[in-house]
Amino acid sequence: MQSTAIHIHRHGDPSVLERVQVDVPPPAAGEVRIRQSAIGLNFADIYQRKGAHGPHAPTPFPVTLGAQGAGAVEALGAGVTQWRVGQSVAYFHPGAYQAVRNVPAARVLALPAGISEEQAGANLLRGLTAEYLLRRLYVVKPGDAVLVHAAAGGMGVLLSQWSRALGATVIGTVGSPAKAEVALAHGCHHVVDYRREDFVARTLALTGGQGVAVVFDAVGKDVFVPSLGCLRTLGMAINYGTASGDVEGLDLQLLHAKSLSVCRPTLRSFIADPADLQRSAAAFFAAVADGQVRLEVGSRYALADVRQAHRDLEGRATTGAPVLVP
Repeated sequence: MQSTAIHIHRHGDPSVLERVQVDVPPPAAGEVRIRQSAIGLNFADIYQRKGAHGPHAPTPFPVTLGAQGAGAVEALGAGVTQWRVGQSVAYFHPGAYQAVRNVPAARVLALPAGISEEQAGANLLRGLTAEYLLRRLYVVKPGDAVLVHAAAGGMGVLLSQWSRALGATVIGTVGSPAKAEVALAHGCHHVVDYRREDFVARTLALTGGQGVAVVFDAVGKDVFVPSLGCLRTLGMAINYGTASGDVEGLDLQLLHAKSLSVCRPTLRSFIADPADLQRSAAAFFAAVADGQVRLEVGSRYALADVRQAHRDLEGRATTGAPVLVP
């Protein structure tokens, strides 16, 4: 059978995204075929399109972007017994920008009652990322103060809600009054408009001069180094995204006076083992079921409109979790 897919044949701006038809063979042993109803749209897709943070070896084009989606199981490969045809599932595996595709069964996740395919397709990568950031890399505890950059974005709203549910005081930064309203409605106790205020001074004032326990930064170049000034003694600054560019030229002496820690993690390391993927997803889904996190879908784009979707996401014109609909 054939399926619509989005390929790139070179790195570049959104114009390199091309709609093509590809053959989808029967699922091989250990695979399932999924007909997708929702495909996640994440900043990681932009890094991949541009060729940032990729391997040093030449990229084997064409590349199908994306890594997460959701839909219904359409066919099973040999040896696959844990899934059934017609079951609603989500997955995390490269090559998501394709209407129908085969995925290793070990990377597939069952959707619990109460979480739709669209919600999962839009939010899975963000939810898995929030899980390791809040529960494994830095364990957020009651009484902690945390700073969430880009608090109105898809990742920001999850981090803010979940941090608050874990007992933290949440300070979020945003770039407009409209986004401030979104952040306040999704877990933030305090919001700082970085275009109008000095977010470092405001964060210190909000914490009585003590600073926050952890900074969650998806912006990168524009805010990461100044964010070190927001940390308390023994605090941690985590840069998990680089919307404004890579962090460069970090002077380690900036960490010395307060014995600060910095980290540049990637989700892949935390869910490489299929068992870790299942445990992370279970914790995320449980947080949703408990009402700690509300899953919302932001802008919806037809798969054919992927170029505009990338322009909007890259221009920070989206709020919440945008999704591609095949």
